[in-house]
Amino acid sequence: MRLLVVTDAWKPQVNGVVHTLEKLAESLAATGVTAEFLTPQGFRTLPLPGYGEIRLAVATPGSVARQIMQASPDHIHIATEGPLGLLARRFCLRRGQPFTTGYHTRFPEFLRARLPIPEDWSYGWLRRFHNAGNGTLVATPSLARELEARGFTNLRLWSRGVDMALFNPARHTELGLPGPIFLCVGRVAVEKNLPAFLDLDLPGTKLVVGDGPELPRLKARYPHAVFMGTRRGEELAAIYASADVFVFPSRTDTFGNVILEALASGTPVAAFPVTGPLDIVGDGEGGVLSQDLGQAALAALSVPREAAVAKAGHYDWQACARQFLDHIHAAHRTNAGEKAA
Repeated sequence: MRLLVVTDAWKPQVNGVVHTLEKLAESLAATGVTAEFLTPQGFRTLPLPGYGEIRLAVATPGSVARQIMQASPDHIHIATEGPLGLLARRFCLRRGQPFTTGYHTRFPEFLRARLPIPEDWSYGWLRRFHNAGNGTLVATPSLARELEARGFTNLRLWSRGVDMALFNPARHTELGLPGPIFLCVGRVAVEKNLPAFLDLDLPGTKLVVGDGPELPRLKARYPHAVFMGTRRGEELAAIYASADVFVFPSRTDTFGNVILEALASGTPVAAFPVTGPLDIVGDGEGGVLSQDLGQAALAALSVPREAAVAKAGHYDWQACARQFLDHIHAAHRTNAGEKAA
């Protein structure tokens, strides 16, 4: 099978969408599926207003159509709702090509944090975008319930995985910081709600790993926190394994791959009881959820690190790839049935 994934989010961006798609391609290759990507690379790009690290492709219907036809895919998966996603959707609808979509980012909340755009308007547009396809892949049951209540249809659960060879407790090292160490990893951007973490009255050290548009402002506002910037690979894995608690302050993520990376490293999680954390550690194994994030962070110090690792063991990238393929086959069966009818 030849799969074409259309995504407006791509390298050098460091985020959950890019990471998930890269791991999907690696895992699919082991099953004999070739995954190609249609990304902003190769197009002229413009920075997203207010978030210059994200660059959007300046493309035309013809240029996207040519790349799709050149790839000659058996299936098209549209991962994002940006310029490339819109043009790929248009191509599929005009050609009668079955396609699936992915719901990775809460754009209504993302936009509302920057512009006075009502969420209902944004969700209405997203609903029309996704409902036109043959299935929308979502990461968690709670997100599926939420979107279903907003009128989204044909939602399909597609979980995530974690590399437990890279992220594991054996990478523990001394960071040279006063303990306990409360860690947060992710984009330093307004939608990540970092002040909810940085304002907490906690002992030891608050450590932030990541980069983004809010970094200069937060560094100036919180001089007692440690900001390490972007870290990758084994260096990042060692930081995870060396922290005492991983604090996830976001209320708007659709999953939170970083939660799995922390758990696999043996680091318990503290978070709000919202989509993502609820689905991963809502049963109380591996973390603590509370509307009082400070209380959750302190309580997580008592969570056994072995429980965190055990929870991460339920998430596997190969299983994630198999689940993805099952949804593709189901979408094609549905499309064939609709044509026959």
